Amino acid sequence: MAEVQPPVSGQEFWITRDASVQFTGKRFLFRVISVCPKPTYHRWAWLTGYVLNSQGSATDKREIFVQVAGLHPARRLVR
Repeated sequence: MAEVQPPVSGQEFWITRDASVQFTGKRFLFRVISVCPKPTYHRWAWLTGYVLNSQGSATDKREIFVQVAGLHPARRLVR
């Protein structure tokens, strides 16, 4: 099994329950602005970024703890 790479600044993902059990509600679009470099559990990461609305505008800044393998890349272009 190939090692899953952590996301990088500017990438956008759909955040769902696959990323963590804390996200059991409706999925949301998230643009990464930074990944915490401090070690954590294997294949998990602290991400800082923006929750995006349907137009791609930031509506909230959040820090989330996720399983990297559970991130779903967004199908739209990053702007």
